[in-house]
Amino acid sequence: MIVTDAITWILDNRSTFMVAFNRHMLMCVISLGLAALISIPTGFMVARSPRAAFVSVNTAGSLRSIPSLAILAATMPFLGIGLLPSLVALIVLAIPPLLLNTILGIREIDPAVLNAAKGMGMGRREILWQIELPLAMPSIITGVRTSAIQVIGGAALASFIGGGGLGDFVNAGIALMNMPRLLVGALPIALLAIVAEILFGWLERRFTQKR
Repeated sequence: MIVTDAITWILDNRSTFMVAFNRHMLMCVISLGLAALISIPTGFMVARSPRAAFVSVNTAGSLRSIPSLAILAATMPFLGIGLLPSLVALIVLAIPPLLLNTILGIREIDPAVLNAAKGMGMGRREILWQIELPLAMPSIITGVRTSAIQVIGGAALASFIGGGGLGDFVNAGIALMNMPRLLVGALPIALLAIVAEILFGWLERRFTQKR
C-alpha cells in the first residue's frame, strides 16, 4: 500500500524526516507567535474606534483574499529565498484571522459591563486584564485556531521559496510522480492540522465555559 510505503520510508530515513519536520514546526510556531504579538495588541487598540476598526477589518479582509502562494512569491523580490521570507509570508497569512477575531471579541463585550467596572473604580489596565481579555479570549482562540491551520498548510508551500519543511517531500513526490514520497510530507501536515483543530477547539470551549 502507498501509505505503508510512506511510513516505511519515514522509518528508514528518520533523520532526514525529523530535520524537515522540525523545520516545518519552527516556521509554524515562530510565525504564529509573532502574528499573535502583532495582531492581538493591535486588535485591542483599534476595537473601540469605529474608524480604526473599519480600516483594520477591511485591510485584514483584503489580505485574506490573497492566495498563500502569491504571498510567498511576493516576498522573494525583497527578501530572496530561505527561512526569513517564508516566516514573513506566513506571518502575513496568520495576521488577518487573529486581528479580525480579536476585534470581534472586544466589540461583543457588553458596554454595561465596562461601565460597571469603571463605576467600581477599576482602572484602564485592570479592565483590560480582568474584564476585556477574559471575555474576548474565546474569540481570540478561534482566531488562533484558524491562523494555525492556515500556517500549517501554508508552510508546505514555503518549499517553493527555499523555506524547507515537509513541503520538500510533497514537491519531490510531485516532481518524481512518487506518491509514497508525496505522502511522507502530506500525511504529517494533515495530522498537524487535525491536532491544531482539536487542541485549539478544546481551549476555545474551556475559555467559553469560564466566560
